[in-house]
Amino acid sequence: MLHILCEPIIRKRTEKRKMPSLLEYLSYNCNFMGILAGPTCSYNDYIDFIEGRGYESKHLETNGKENGKFKQIEPSPKRDVIQKVCTCALCLTIYLVIHTACPTERVTHESFMASNPFYIQVLFLYISMLSLRPKYYFVWTLADAINNAAGFGFNGYNTDGTPKWDRISNLRILNIEFATSFKMFLDNWNIQTALWLKRVCYERCPYNPTAATFLLSAMWHGVYPGYYLTFVTGIAVTMAARAVRHNVRQHFLGSSTLKLIYDVITWFSTQIAICYTVVPFVLLAVGPSIKFYRSWYCCIHLICVLLALVLPVKSRRRRQQEDLDIIQASEHNCLSSPDSNCNQKQKSS
Repeated sequence: MLHILCEPIIRKRTEKRKMPSLLEYLSYNCNFMGILAGPTCSYNDYIDFIEGRGYESKHLETNGKENGKFKQIEPSPKRDVIQKVCTCALCLTIYLVIHTACPTERVTHESFMASNPFYIQVLFLYISMLSLRPKYYFVWTLADAINNAAGFGFNGYNTDGTPKWDRISNLRILNIEFATSFKMFLDNWNIQTALWLKRVCYERCPYNPTAATFLLSAMWHGVYPGYYLTFVTGIAVTMAARAVRHNVRQHFLGSSTLKLIYDVITWFSTQIAICYTVVPFVLLAVGPSIKFYRSWYCCIHLICVLLALVLPVKSRRRRQQEDLDIIQASEHNCLSSPDSNCNQKQKSS
C-alpha cells in the first residue's frame, strides 16, 4: 500500500514540465561526472545541483524537523568520500586476488566437472560470483564518490545528524550479499538503472510488466546472447520467488526462530539462484552457457517454472486494485465516523 501513496511524490520529483534548453540537455547528458560510468540521475536532481539548489530541499525536509538540533548550513561529503574510496580499494583487492584464483569460466571445463562432486562445483561457483561482484562494486562506488566529491548526491540527514550522500548511489553492498529474495537483490543492484526501467517500462506495460522489463534490460545491456539467457532465466526466477513468498512466508512469521529459519533458507536459495542465473552474463557466448546449464540439468529452470505454475499469485493489477479499495474504504470510514482520532490515524498511516 505504501508504494501507491508514495508514487505521486516520486513522480513529482522526477517529472519535467518545461522543455530544457540545448545547453541544459547537453550538460545533463555529457557532464564529466557521469559520462563514462554514471550513475544515472534524474534531470531535476542534476539541474538543482548545477544551479546550487541541491542542498535546499533536503535540508528543509530533515534539518530543523526530525534532526533540528543538528544545524549544518553546508554538509561536507569528505567522510563519505573517504569511506567510499576505501571501499573501492577493498573491492578491487578482493576481485584481483580471489577471482583470479576462481575464474567463472572454470565451471564449464570438462576436467573440473569430472574431478569434483556437485556440491564442490556449487561452492566454487558461489565463491567465484562472490569475488566477481566487487568489480562492479568498485566502478559504481568510485563513480558515486566522484559525484559526492563534486557536491552531488546529498540526501538529507541520518537520525544522528550526519549528512547522507546516497541520493544517486547505485548499490547497497550488504543488502546485496545478504539478500533473502531475488527482488531484494535486484532492488539493491544497479539502483538508478532499475529505477529508470521501472519508470519507462514496468509501470507503463499493461501486460506481463516483469517479462517486458527483463527483456528491455537485456536489450539495454547489448547484443551478446549471454545477456538474453540471463534475463530470460531471471523472469522465471522472479516469478517463482514471488509465488513462494506469497504462499509460504506467512507461515514462518509466528516466531523469531521460524523467521530466522525462513531467512536462512531464502538467503541460501537466493544466492544459488543468482549464481546460476548470472553465469551466461559472464560467459557471454551461447555454447559455454548452454554447457553450464546442461551440467546442472537445467534444474533451477525446471524448479522455477514448476513453482510459478503450481503456486497461485495475484496479478499486479489485482493487488493494486485491492490496495486502492482498502484506502478508499478507510477514507470512507473516516468520513462517516464521528471518531476524532480518525484524522490522526490517517496521518500516521
